[in-house]
Amino acid sequence: MTVMPSSLPAAGNAYARNREAYLARIADLHERRARALAGGPEKARRLHKERGQLLPRERLAAVLDPGSPFLEFGQLAGEGLYEGVPAGGSIITGVGLVSGRPCMLMIHDATVKGATYYGITAKKHVRAQMFAWQHRLPCITMVQSGGANLPEQAHIFPDDGQFGSIFYNQVRMSAEGITQIATVHGPSTAGGAYLPALCDIAVIVRKQGAMFLGGPELVFAATREEVDAETLGGGEMHSRVSGVTDHLAENDGHAIAIVRDIVAQLGTPPKQRWEVAAARPPLHDPREIYGIVSADTRHPTDNREVIARLVDGSELQEFKPLYGDTLICGFARIKGFQVGILANNGVIFSEAAVKGAHFIELACQRDIPLLFVADVSGFMVGQAVEREGIAKHGAKFITAMASANVPRYTLITGGSYAAAYLAMCGRPFKPHAMLMWPSGRAALMGPEQAATTLTMVRDRIHEREGTSWSDAERESFKQPIRDQFEAFASPYNFASHLWCDMVIDPIETRDTLALLFELAGRQPRLETRFGVFRM
Repeated sequence: MTVMPSSLPAAGNAYARNREAYLARIADLHERRARALAGGPEKARRLHKERGQLLPRERLAAVLDPGSPFLEFGQLAGEGLYEGVPAGGSIITGVGLVSGRPCMLMIHDATVKGATYYGITAKKHVRAQMFAWQHRLPCITMVQSGGANLPEQAHIFPDDGQFGSIFYNQVRMSAEGITQIATVHGPSTAGGAYLPALCDIAVIVRKQGAMFLGGPELVFAATREEVDAETLGGGEMHSRVSGVTDHLAENDGHAIAIVRDIVAQLGTPPKQRWEVAAARPPLHDPREIYGIVSADTRHPTDNREVIARLVDGSELQEFKPLYGDTLICGFARIKGFQVGILANNGVIFSEAAVKGAHFIELACQRDIPLLFVADVSGFMVGQAVEREGIAKHGAKFITAMASANVPRYTLITGGSYAAAYLAMCGRPFKPHAMLMWPSGRAALMGPEQAATTLTMVRDRIHEREGTSWSDAERESFKQPIRDQFEAFASPYNFASHLWCDMVIDPIETRDTLALLFELAGRQPRLETRFGVFRM
């Protein structure tokens, strides 16, 4: 393995400007996280505690093993999408250790609109299930939900990937032996009642948890029957009479203790299939990434300097270093896990695309996970590259990437645009996880390119109609387009819509990836069969 050199001018003016700008981005990230962690308004949290209940994140802390990391998915989901609804979509999802076993936790936050389901809530719940299914993780759902948010029915009711898919996923995972566990901590109505009913094992809290297809008000409206919530669907009734629940707990803590005991009896977790070396820190300080990533998006980042601060010992066994050098390919280790890295260092030319396809084949042959580090404005365009067949060579790269059945991860560190976003294992190609740094951006094209392209279209209209416009009018037309594309490309727009799984600080990258590799390595190897490579 070759140690990657660094020529970083740590005391230079550009480094200092970049670092100052990135630290402002990091501060913004942590402010957004803090708001998401708080959950619902103070009044709702206070009422929760007055009822003797643990807050959702207190339930999370209680169920996890002491010192367990928590790999949270979709923490910023829904940010800014709904008035009065904080980021998180009224549900907490992520992976942590319970009784020594990795589990997917899905915890309703009833302090946020009674944990009713918005479109983003359903999407986040389904995303968590799909990750759990892919990694065969036991699912623990802590239920306290009013079910569907009725005005949101178009986004939660009719389609695949919405609320109904949650039930489908529960059943299919259970059929494959992936354990489904629920605890019922408060009133859970309609769909909220089916969530625990479809689990393998259900725990309910006495005089606190309740589940019914229709609450007392709906029962009265439909049948004129008067009944209180406890009689209709409380813990005693469901544990002694209906048999819908399997364990009756005295309080939140007792319910969580029961769940931990259940998980402890699930048998031996799968073993790690990869050889994991002793972790070594990079030779170069990861915190220097703040000063390496260009503050001015028009100026490219030297991604060799970035990789040198992500991999163990700053060592990379580079593949074809002299060929197609706008795509860096090589094998390295991150926290002891071997990984194949494909990182942009310029636009994608034909040579880079062919090299990337070849490298992906090698990784699949060796059962080595792939990390795509995306910072790219697109594929090269122009007459010369079209004549040499860049569409054909780009298709090879995309075919190899899409066919690869090794675990694949995407980290967007800078701009990721157009077809290059897709080729670098963009979200439509189903990476095991997609991460973004605060400097990450993704869109059909960059803001300036979009403004220029649409302005040229308007220029042609003027020419055709024999009219004209001034430079000031042209600039007035371009600026809103720049603003629109800039807002769309933001990592927080992607996180809000769950187009990425999480926005992370660059210094969190190694630990986050190691947790993901650890989970993937406990699944059986899958053979890769490649699609047709157009020659």
